[in-house]
Amino acid sequence: MQGIEFVRGEVSVTTHRDHDDLLSAGLGLAGLKGALAPFADAAHPTVEELRRRAIQTSWKGIADLGPLGGYGTVYGAVPDVPGREFEAFAMIPGAHAPHRVLVQVPDHFDQAHRCLVVTASSGSRGIYGAIALAGAWGLPRGCAVAYTDKGTGSGYFDFADDSGVALDGQRAKRGTAALEFEPVATKGEGIAVKHAHSGDNPEADWGRHVLQAARFGLAMLDRAFPEQAPFTAQNTKIIATGLSNGGGAVLQAAGIDDQHLLAGVVALEPNVHVPGHGRALYDYASEAALWLPCALVDQRFASAPFARDAHGAQHAAWVTRCASLHAQGLLKSSTLDAQANEAYEHLRSTGWTDQAMATAASSTALDLWRVIGVAYASAYLRRGADDMPCGYRYQALIDGKPGVADEATRASWWADASGIPPGNGIGLFGGTDNGADPQLVGINCLRRLWTGDDADARALHVSVRALAVHLPRKDLPLWVMQGADDGLLPTAFTSEPYVAWLREEGRRPLYWKVPHAQHFDAFLALPGFGDRHLPLLPYGYAALDRLWMHLYQGAPWPEQVPVPQGRARGAGALERAALALP
Repeated sequence: MQGIEFVRGEVSVTTHRDHDDLLSAGLGLAGLKGALAPFADAAHPTVEELRRRAIQTSWKGIADLGPLGGYGTVYGAVPDVPGREFEAFAMIPGAHAPHRVLVQVPDHFDQAHRCLVVTASSGSRGIYGAIALAGAWGLPRGCAVAYTDKGTGSGYFDFADDSGVALDGQRAKRGTAALEFEPVATKGEGIAVKHAHSGDNPEADWGRHVLQAARFGLAMLDRAFPEQAPFTAQNTKIIATGLSNGGGAVLQAAGIDDQHLLAGVVALEPNVHVPGHGRALYDYASEAALWLPCALVDQRFASAPFARDAHGAQHAAWVTRCASLHAQGLLKSSTLDAQANEAYEHLRSTGWTDQAMATAASSTALDLWRVIGVAYASAYLRRGADDMPCGYRYQALIDGKPGVADEATRASWWADASGIPPGNGIGLFGGTDNGADPQLVGINCLRRLWTGDDADARALHVSVRALAVHLPRKDLPLWVMQGADDGLLPTAFTSEPYVAWLREEGRRPLYWKVPHAQHFDAFLALPGFGDRHLPLLPYGYAALDRLWMHLYQGAPWPEQVPVPQGRARGAGALERAALALP
């Protein structure tokens, strides 16, 4: 078997058959759609219960499983896929914290079309964070699927009891087991999370994480089928796919794949950065946190989902933000309507489109811009849990105040949490004052880390420059797609400048800017949201199908593919005709 010198510790091997499969942990589509799978003992869930819940939570966080969404009827499926899982902690040279790698090998692995799908979690999710894309497409086809959490994940460390998460997902005290993440500091307060507090700037290594996962996948196929070994990139096609941060990770991997491991790449809504082309996530996220609340007060957004409160009125905090920007001299107008329009025009001048702003009302109402800024600033500045930028901190949330988490809350984090607090009994504290706009002081501080020139701002820019993606090889089939309505990673800042750069450099990527699609398929189940949009996952599956035909059936890789011209879902259930898939 080929070497996996980057693995730290043992490789766990588990079998998943008889009502405990690879794709849904035995829940099936109906179970995935239902209430969260329970724990018999909330404070001490079993390994099997944690895995089942982690898979279910990952599906719910990525796919539209709502009654009108069409998953399982119009597109996609969740068949029973028995097989084995191989899991370990892997290390990038020089890193402080490991990344988790996992390979799912179906019993019906297609020996005639040897296929390994490699993927990275979306957002900052745990190891199953791309199962609804990579697993759902690859496993039923007979491909093995290799996952990495890319140095993020929900292996939270709690200083209150000095515990983190072991390889099997259960809580363990520091020193009693290898942990997914343990801070360098031996003492502290609150909650430490790997993405924000590892000291590694993991985003700069996402491509390396993906390539290590691919090599781990080949090695585990050797273990699974020793009579067929060796599995190599020459006899096994490795298809890389991911969405959001996972999409950015596979594009990073494509740019540093000097061993030609990857046979093709399909990236959905990627967080990708090319210096001098588009904008970095931290730039537009910190800008959005400051300016979007006021801009969305403008009447042109009155009907956008989340842009008004439950009674149809303007959000009071957003109205206050207009006044705050005026008080700071950033807005000249003295009336609310004029201030909102001025904020809107400011964002238009920096590249925001009306489509992106309208959809971004959801991210603004959910406070995602500030949440993203806090975690990413801490990662870029390599800060610990006790030294986060701008006075922020993560602590257990007890009756709205900082406290100590109970055992049941801690036990659920690995399965349920998204990888960046707040949520799941953890609060985001600090970065506020007692003024009328209490969050403004922290948001201004986060923004100055981008616009300023002090030591922290310079250090942050150094870390962001390290995220630069590199050119993939010329003959690599590469397909990028993004929703035209994406309000979290707007196309004007991400996929469009990346694709334009590739073409300037003589590459021939395929690109779909999908009308009516946006960033969060899972949001389509929310009232008033899904009727305006389309899911992006079916387009990802279609691109992967086309890549399969090219790799295994000799179908020519097209110079271009017409962009589907679907129509918004409407108030009823999704119909296949609405997708207008080619």
